[in-house]
Amino acid sequence: MALTNVAVPPRSGRRRGDSRLADHVDRLGEEHPPIPLDSVDYTMNRPDLLAERFGPVLSYMSRVELEVERNVLELNLLLPDPPEVDRHFYAHVWLPQETRHGLILDRLQILAGLDAAEPNVTDVSFQLRLLGALGRVSAVQDVSRMLYYLTGLATERSAVLAYNKLHAGLQELGERTVAATVVAPIRRQEPGHFAYYQIAARELWGQLSAWQRWLVRTLRRRTFGPVGVSNDRQRAEFGQAIRALGISAGDEADLLHYARQVGRVEHELLWAHRRGLRVPDYVFEAFRRAAESAVDKDGDRWWARFGRAKG
Repeated sequence: MALTNVAVPPRSGRRRGDSRLADHVDRLGEEHPPIPLDSVDYTMNRPDLLAERFGPVLSYMSRVELEVERNVLELNLLLPDPPEVDRHFYAHVWLPQETRHGLILDRLQILAGLDAAEPNVTDVSFQLRLLGALGRVSAVQDVSRMLYYLTGLATERSAVLAYNKLHAGLQELGERTVAATVVAPIRRQEPGHFAYYQIAARELWGQLSAWQRWLVRTLRRRTFGPVGVSNDRQRAEFGQAIRALGISAGDEADLLHYARQVGRVEHELLWAHRRGLRVPDYVFEAFRRAAESAVDKDGDRWWARFGRAKG
């Protein structure tokens, strides 16, 4: 079933701020269409070295990008009556762009001798289904929307940082063609997504009541996690990816710097009243757990997935 054909009844009229968001989404769609597959040059000088150095990164990022299909299915359940601009953004702009990113990255890792991605594009958790059912009450759906925007902020900021690191790393390896035609076009599209979530989050946060803000803070603290991480294996994969990118190299100060960048807007919105707080503690803790799980993961078991490239 094509997710972009799932009918969702739009709200009548527009909320204040929707016009600015709608203009932004229109520009994203016009200026950043999905990357043409024939524009990508997968020429590699040392595919074995590329796979050894960045295999964990390609594995994690291709899977996460391809899983946006499930993310849209989740959003259709989580937001039964969303603002029209949200629906247009995630179904008709974000989904095609991100899916194309995943296809391109997956093709790169296959050509480098790695296994193809195995994304989960269908399974939706019971918790999300329950929250979606509660979301038929408009006040609850606004809480869900705020959580959606916050997740988008963290996800897209993480993506920008990761693609910048990957681009630089590929250039250092001498893989300039792949850096220029695979990673550079992808990373150009991510800041526009981040900007969307930032505009939407700031607008909605100002409209929430005190009890809604309390609920957002409570749920966010309890549910935050890196994108695409829902079990121990995926947590270790994320940890390996950030280690391969040099985001986490055993120095807690580096990881704290990363967490601050990812959680900056979230801190400004949700926790500005907490003096001395530089980053939400749950953001740093989630990344620290992932980094530690990557260190603890047995090397042979990890490289079993990348055995062809290693051999």
